[in-house]
Amino acid sequence: MTKHTLIGVVGIALLGSLGASLAQQAEAPKGNRLDVIPDKMPFNTPYGPPISLARAQAAIGAAFAEAAKRGWELNVAVVDSGGNLVAFGRMDGAQLASIPISEHKARAAATFRRPTKVFEDAIQTSDYKYVLSLDGIIASRGGIPLIEDGKLIGAIGCSGATGSQDEAVCAAGAATINK
Repeated sequence: MTKHTLIGVVGIALLGSLGASLAQQAEAPKGNRLDVIPDKMPFNTPYGPPISLARAQAAIGAAFAEAAKRGWELNVAVVDSGGNLVAFGRMDGAQLASIPISEHKARAAATFRRPTKVFEDAIQTSDYKYVLSLDGIIASRGGIPLIEDGKLIGAIGCSGATGSQDEAVCAAGAATINK
């Protein structure tokens, strides 16, 4: 095969790919994907009574046990169903800057009734930049709502490590409530 023949074959293949791509775009729905109206309201878990101090401390204890098992030093906050701080714990050596971040993650998970990973995914994978304009958002995983009998009683937030580490420790704490 000569150089010119090879270039011609590649050119035809590229034109075919371009044509197929344009055909797919023509079939795709037009407009803003945020204009889609869901049938049901997402993240509509009703607020319940506030978590007790004893249960908040148990969730922190479970989170601390998971973090210690893995050798991670974290800050862990638990808020009630209204987003008010109920309990907080800082492991020895945990990053000081992460104290308010753990509280923010817990508060956002409670007030928005969803894990903070949802906001991270909205921005990082779905390119929903509008999320950044919402008051009280934190687009970093590690905040998980605490649900009992179908009602939100609080949320737990963990910070001080990577987002995936924060989330793993938070999940261990949340498991004391979320069944």
